[in-house]
Amino acid sequence: MALSLLLAACSKDNESSAGTSSEKLTPIKLQLKWVPQAQFAGYFVAMEKGYFKDEGLDVTIVPGGPDIVPEQQVSNGAANIGIGWVASLLPHQEQGLPLVQIAQMYQKSGLLLVSKKEKGIQTAEDLAGKKVGNWMGGNEFELLALFDKYGYDQNKDLSFVKQGFTMDQFLGGDLDAASAMTYNEYQVVLEEGISESDLNVIDMNDEGVAMLEDNLFANKEWLSENKEVAAKFLRASIKGWKDAVENQEFAVDAVMKAAEGGSTSKDHQLKMMSEVAKLVVPEGFDADKIGAIDDAMFKQTADIAHEFGVIEKPANLDDAYTHEILEMAAGK
Repeated sequence: MALSLLLAACSKDNESSAGTSSEKLTPIKLQLKWVPQAQFAGYFVAMEKGYFKDEGLDVTIVPGGPDIVPEQQVSNGAANIGIGWVASLLPHQEQGLPLVQIAQMYQKSGLLLVSKKEKGIQTAEDLAGKKVGNWMGGNEFELLALFDKYGYDQNKDLSFVKQGFTMDQFLGGDLDAASAMTYNEYQVVLEEGISESDLNVIDMNDEGVAMLEDNLFANKEWLSENKEVAAKFLRASIKGWKDAVENQEFAVDAVMKAAEGGSTSKDHQLKMMSEVAKLVVPEGFDADKIGAIDDAMFKQTADIAHEFGVIEKPANLDDAYTHEILEMAAGK
């Protein structure tokens, strides 16, 4: 009986100790822009390898979807940090939502215009008179800047139409040129049996009209009291992204666990991961600078956003983003 009481006491002590240990982890919610996929691999790797826990964080990764706006979720406190595109963050900031960007995970734009060679669109100068598609809803501004660069009126010089979220219109010949992300829709086209040699591609980066995409932003009010927590989150996330780029199969396995029950395949996610890696660590980019915010590229994005009415006034760059949290994460 004495032994039983001793074991029970030890059990309670262990439970209490485990509870205390668990309570020491700081909860934090990350809101994805879309459903779990290799686009967000770094965070799933950080979760899988325990990098968040090593920093004392209990991170919950919240899936996104077509009806979820990350900026709203972070603004209303449903999440602490969100993932979105800079062109989406800027108008929400202008509307007064208490948001600030703390890191830029994609250093390049992944947006392409893809066409079949038979359409004769070798360069952007060949878009005149063509039917060009985009998903709209905030994804169209790089293309509007491209049209403006070549002096095209989208209503007169070409036909600019809404594109569905599949590539069916393109594959069926209803679009002369379709929008495609390097890591998703472009891969879908290739998976349908069309070879790269049968396609022409216009890259927004090459055209000088690229806008920054996947970033990390936080609720200003939460951040003011949790800078160290945010820095720990960034440090773990960057480690996760480094590992994801270096070991892409492991990264995809981590993603597939989170995407269990979804419609994606490991093969598609591996191709996505390969292309995502090129955006996170482009050729010639120092992997130790993952997450860095390029001032010139942010300004280019903000200028395009202002030119095409995404925001009514020029962005206040001092308010829109901060380098402070990344510097804290790096121990500077």
